[in-house]
Amino acid sequence: MSRARLAVAAVIALFAGLLVVVAATSAGAAETLLSQGKPTSSSSKEGSSYSSGKAFDGDTTSTRWASQEGHDPEWIRVDLGSPQQISRVKLFWEAAYGASYRIETSDDASSWTTVYSTTSGDGGLDDLTVSGTGRYVRLYGTARGTSYGYSVYEMQVFGGTSTPTDPPTDPPGGSFVVAAAGDIAEQCTASSSSCAHPKTAARVEAMNPEFVITMGDNQYDDARLSDFRNYYDKTWGRFKAKTRPVPGNHETYDPAGSEAGYKAYFGSIAFPQGKSYYSYDHGGWHFVALDSNAFDQQAQLTWLKADLAATTKRCVAAYWHHPLFSSGEHGNDPVSRPVWQALYEARADLVLNGHDHHYERFAAQNPNGQADPNGIVEVLGGMGGASPYKIENVQPNSQKRLTDTYGVLKLTLTDSTFGWQLIGTDGSAKDTSPTYTCH
Repeated sequence: MSRARLAVAAVIALFAGLLVVVAATSAGAAETLLSQGKPTSSSSKEGSSYSSGKAFDGDTTSTRWASQEGHDPEWIRVDLGSPQQISRVKLFWEAAYGASYRIETSDDASSWTTVYSTTSGDGGLDDLTVSGTGRYVRLYGTARGTSYGYSVYEMQVFGGTSTPTDPPTDPPGGSFVVAAAGDIAEQCTASSSSCAHPKTAARVEAMNPEFVITMGDNQYDDARLSDFRNYYDKTWGRFKAKTRPVPGNHETYDPAGSEAGYKAYFGSIAFPQGKSYYSYDHGGWHFVALDSNAFDQQAQLTWLKADLAATTKRCVAAYWHHPLFSSGEHGNDPVSRPVWQALYEARADLVLNGHDHHYERFAAQNPNGQADPNGIVEVLGGMGGASPYKIENVQPNSQKRLTDTYGVLKLTLTDSTFGWQLIGTDGSAKDTSPTYTCH
C-alpha cells in the first residue's frame, strides 16, 4: 500500500474511532432511573399502608410513604445496591410536604453528604438537579410544611445527565378541552346520594380534559387540610396533577391561616411562581389564574399588567373566584373592576368565576357593564357541588341563567375560537354557548 493510501486509511480509522468515542459518550450521558423497586427504609411510618417501599414503586399518584404525624426530623432512604453517580432527584409530595429538607448521599448509610437543601419547600413536585455519588440516597426532613408528617407519593433518583430533548410543543391549531367549575366539595362523600361533588367529578373524568380549572371555594366550609383530604381529594383529587386552581373566600377561613390548607394540599400546583396567582400557556391561549381575595393589593394588579403585556398569544382567558357581574345572591362584586379594566385594555377574551352557586353566561361587555363587541365574555360556573343559590337580580347582558343544576363547564378551545357546554351530572348538555372568535 502506498504512503498516501496508508495516510488516508489512518485518517479514516481515527475518524471512526472518534465516532465510537462520541457515540459511547452520548450513550453514557443518558439519564437512568436508579431507585425504583430497590430496598428502602425510613425513620417511621404512619401505618402499614404507608411503608417506605410505597415511595419507590413507580406509582406517582396513589401509593405513598407517610411518616408519623407531628414529629421532626423524619427520613426515608433507598439502597441503590452500589455507589452511583447521582444527577437528579424528583419528589412527588402528597399534601403533607417538607418545608425544610435535605437530599443526602452515603456509601455506608452512616456518614452522609448533603447534595441539596431548602428551607422554603412548598410541596407539589420538586424536580431537583444534584451532583454527588453514593450507594444510599436519603430525603431528610427537618421542618414539616403542615401539622401532619412527611408524605411522598414517589421519590425518584436518577443517574447520568439529562439527554437534551426538544422542548414540549403546544398542540397545533386543533381544538382541546378544558373542564372548569367552582364551589366544589361540600363535607360529604359518595355514600350520601345527595352529595354532588362525586357526580361532577365523574363528568370531568368522562371529558378527559387537557387540564382542569377550579374557580375557588374548592373545599367547604373552612378549607382545612384535613377536609381537603377527606372530601375534595376523594373526588376531584383524581385530577390534582392536572388541576390549575385558584382560591375562594372559603380558603381564607382555615383556622391554621388564610389559604393554609389550600396551599398545603395543592403545594406548587397552586403556587408555581411562589404566589397565589400565576399564568401559563396552552396552544394559542394564555391563561391567567388570579386570587380575588387579594384584589385590594397593588402587587397582583401590577403583576397582571406586566404579564398581559408580555404574552404573544392571540387568545387570553382569566379566572378567579368573585365575579364582577352576577345575577345571584352575592351579586356584583366591584373589587374586580380594576382587574377587568386591565384585561379589557389587553383585549382579553374570556373570564371564568364562581362564588355564586349557579350557572350564568354574559354577552361580551366592558368593565362598566355595557355591551361591547370588543369586550370580555364572562361565565359564572359555581355549580361544582356546593348547594345552589337563587337568581336574585338579573344583570344587563346576562344571556342564560340556571340554578338547581350541578355540572361542569366543558370548554372547547382552538387557536382562534372558544365555546363551551354546561354538562350536568346526568351527562347531558344543559346549555351550549355560541362560538366566539378571539380578539
